[in-house]
Amino acid sequence: MRLKGRVAIVTGGARGLGRAFALRLAQEGARVMIMNIVLRDKDLDDMKESVRLIRETGAEARFFEGDVTSEPDTRAMAEATAAAFGRIDILINNAAIYDGLTRKPFDEIPLDEWDRVMGVNVKGAFLATRAVFPFMKQQEYGKIVNLCSETAFTGSHGFVHYVSSKGGVLALTRALAVELGPYNICINAIAPGFTDTEASRSLADVDKYDTSRTPLKRVGTPEDITGTALFLASPESDFITGQTLLVDGGRYMH
Repeated sequence: MRLKGRVAIVTGGARGLGRAFALRLAQEGARVMIMNIVLRDKDLDDMKESVRLIRETGAEARFFEGDVTSEPDTRAMAEATAAAFGRIDILINNAAIYDGLTRKPFDEIPLDEWDRVMGVNVKGAFLATRAVFPFMKQQEYGKIVNLCSETAFTGSHGFVHYVSSKGGVLALTRALAVELGPYNICINAIAPGFTDTEASRSLADVDKYDTSRTPLKRVGTPEDITGTALFLASPESDFITGQTLLVDGGRYMH
């Protein structure tokens, strides 16, 4: 088990990729805290289901109801994790607004929608990182994985707010790598291509997605993404920081 004895936080872990990340880390021995905003009963039910599935693997898991755009909530989340598990080793900044967005020309996007997307996708990662920093700094060790997107490299028509937010995540990752490195904290990002998740299926017909420009000729799966997250969260990546790894079947190469 590559993460035995480690403690991980996964934001946006109630469902989709967040749940997949949490399960993968738990299967490798991590104790896991899931954070998710609760706006409806389903959010709480999904978070409890994620915890149940993790516990079925034999790992410890808890959940925390909170909003990543709130500094008090992110601080309380970090404190609750440390109180429950004794330390914080890994943070997966997965919480994001993606599901429910509709494509619009940039000049038709409501400003409050722009603010919500930037708030969750960029400010949320910033605040969660700031919340766990004191704990990682004290133990002189930490792994932070941010969720970027292939679209930050290629653009995507009608999603200027989402694409801009993921560009912000890429830059945030690089800037924080410089500041966190002296404390032996590594921070990297994953930039998935189009991936078959519940959120993606709400936006497009996954089965009809054009893979002609993808060398591996298929759409990504959550398992394709979680393997990269596991690598970046494990000691195997102890000399990697400030990087953004594209996991898109070779669709964009750099």
